[in-house]
Amino acid sequence: MTVGVNSLLNTGRGALLAFQSAIHVTGENIANVNTPGYSRRTVRLQENPSIDYRPGQIGTGVSAAEVIRHYDYFIERQYLEKSSTMHRWDSLNTNLRNVEMLFNESIGDGLNDVMAKFWADWQNLSLRPDDMASRSQLMNTSRNMTQIINQVDRDLTNFQNQVDDFIRQDVMRANELLRDISEINRQIAVHDIPGQNNANALMDKRDTMVRELAGLLDIKTQDKGNGQFFIMTTAGHTLVDGREFFELKFEGPKSYSSLTAASPFVGKNINFAGSSEREYLIKVVTPGEVGNTTTPAQYQVSLDGGKSWLKDADGAVITFNAQPAANKEKIEGLEIWFDAGELAVGDKFTIVPKSGLYWHQNTSSEMNITPQIHFNGADNERRLVGGTLAGYFNFRDDYIGQFREKLNSLAETVAWEVNRIHSQGAGLQKFSEVLGTHGASKHDEPLSSLSSGLFHGQKLQTGNLIVWLYDAAGNPIPSQLGFAGGTSPPNFDPEVHTLEHVRAAFNSVSGITAAIVDNRLQLTADANRSFAFGSDSTGLLAALGINTFFDGTDARGLSINEQVFNNLNFINAGHVNGAGEVNTGDNATALGVAAMQYTKVDFKTSFEGSTSQTISNYYNSLVGNVGAASSNANFNFNYHKALADDLYNRQEAVSGVNLDEEMSSLIKFQHSYSAAAKLISAADQMFQTILSMK
Repeated sequence: MTVGVNSLLNTGRGALLAFQSAIHVTGENIANVNTPGYSRRTVRLQENPSIDYRPGQIGTGVSAAEVIRHYDYFIERQYLEKSSTMHRWDSLNTNLRNVEMLFNESIGDGLNDVMAKFWADWQNLSLRPDDMASRSQLMNTSRNMTQIINQVDRDLTNFQNQVDDFIRQDVMRANELLRDISEINRQIAVHDIPGQNNANALMDKRDTMVRELAGLLDIKTQDKGNGQFFIMTTAGHTLVDGREFFELKFEGPKSYSSLTAASPFVGKNINFAGSSEREYLIKVVTPGEVGNTTTPAQYQVSLDGGKSWLKDADGAVITFNAQPAANKEKIEGLEIWFDAGELAVGDKFTIVPKSGLYWHQNTSSEMNITPQIHFNGADNERRLVGGTLAGYFNFRDDYIGQFREKLNSLAETVAWEVNRIHSQGAGLQKFSEVLGTHGASKHDEPLSSLSSGLFHGQKLQTGNLIVWLYDAAGNPIPSQLGFAGGTSPPNFDPEVHTLEHVRAAFNSVSGITAAIVDNRLQLTADANRSFAFGSDSTGLLAALGINTFFDGTDARGLSINEQVFNNLNFINAGHVNGAGEVNTGDNATALGVAAMQYTKVDFKTSFEGSTSQTISNYYNSLVGNVGAASSNANFNFNYHKALADDLYNRQEAVSGVNLDEEMSSLIKFQHSYSAAAKLISAADQMFQTILSMK
């Protein structure tokens, strides 16, 4: 190739085309200055090959090699991480502020105020035990207190149900993004030729979707080029593999097993009934046959993924017997039983008694990735830990779960402690008939056994119970119930005696007929007879719901005993003395209940264990937990938002469009284009000169 006028024309022509491309790309930047997700682009200009010539190499001009986008992949990965964390705390912050309003005691007329009035009304009743106005006032206050507790629990449940809808929407959107990203990867593989034809618009679109996905769940990415773009959760679950994607599903309660290699329990599983915010991890610690009475298989239970195990009041890990369907064990509100068979040490089962999030590798393979916080406050890093999905699950299961558990513990303890005193007292009227409010589903199981189904069974103690029978003239006939077959007859032994034994003991009292109706104990006096209750060192009356003030075992079910509610004479202010008398001015029971305001009682939750506090202090600790959780969420949101905003701004400094810079580039390329045009004009004049030579 020689250097001449033609080469000069080619040089000018190449420069015109190159600067025309640069002007067009600059115009594209200016037009998309406000387009979300758009990354600034520039034309990479490169010198054409030079020609060896005299006096040295002569260049052949410039050409537009490729259009590149300005984008920092390293900063983007950091931003995705911080964005996921920020969105998690944002969702928690928003929802916890709503919960905080439920426990706002500063506005007055809250649960603290009504509980204080409840104790005061019992104190007032002790001053006028036979005054019906005092009894009516106590009943109204008690009803207000139970209704407030009921309403708070309903509101917390409504929050959980609302969050379930948010989770479904986010899971649906996440699956749409995963599908669309995999489709864009397919298109990039077709259109992208690195160094020649960069699919910049498709990459911008994909990055915008990835950012949205990072707001839903925590992810990490890897780009190998040519559409080989990978997205995984930070725990390692593949979501997008080039042109393929894997679905997330929000599915209902289920259980699954993880058996040892030599386990004979293959093809069988664990079963459950009920619901809970917690996941139950079951670990077999003693081999044996399910339901065997001599050498049963035994297991332990964890509610936080194996970081801690359920313990008794003394701090020892509880070991449960593996039971079949006929003898279901009730553990933390959940009934659990096994298929028939033999279990081996190390066999593990997981019960998810709630809707959870699952990663589906294929139609027959799923993995539980529901976000989970251990009781020590650390995240389960094998699950999701970021994005609004993590925030919603944390709010529903961990935060609301703990609040509801503490509220249930409060309601249960108030009911039990008041009933324990009230059941040993007497009102203004004796009983002709009474039906217990609590039942035992298994009549032939020891009442302290989990299989009996009696909610307060484990609170029963060995002791005795006195019943007073009265004839038509009101003459008292004392009777101490006798229980045969115990370790110290005639005392009641909760580890031996069943509901049938209790029925038989009451039936042995002449003048009283005992029956089991709908799993509850019913006592009926003979004609012209009545009865009342004396001291009870066993706790049977309170556990069976006989002669009690409250009904229910949790915040949702707490109410006034229907018999007391319908007849104020059954509010027990006094007691039966040693002579069988119920004196009108007796206030022993009312004083005993009123004194509970300042008495430390035992509370138990799965995450705090057993604590001893006054009822008021325990409720204040619940209010404090809500406030601390809301404050912590707000702090973490602001902290991670500042970090995410800084990374966003750093990325914008690289990929964002600056109009001043683009206008400067436009002027530069316009002058370059004009200069190239003049070069062609000069070459044209040279041609004219040559052609005019004669």
